Amino acid sequence: MSDNKVKGPASYFPSIEKTYGQPVAHWQKIVRDAYPAKHMDLVAVLKSAHGLGHGHANAIVAYTLAEDGLK
Repeated sequence: MSDNKVKGPASYFPSIEKTYGQPVAHWQKIVRDAYPAKHMDLVAVLKSAHGLGHGHANAIVAYTLAEDGLK
């Protein structure tokens, strides 16, 4: 029996979408629009300008950077 449970940063996505009312793609666009920047600078953009919590912002940034081959 395989374990299909989502792990890693993507495990936060349902909570992020419910809490902030936007799809993850919305937040990923904000991260990508802020390139080039360091991981924690991107986290700070989501936290300070958009009100995301640290864990949610970090998950979005980590996932987006990995998806774009920048991590």
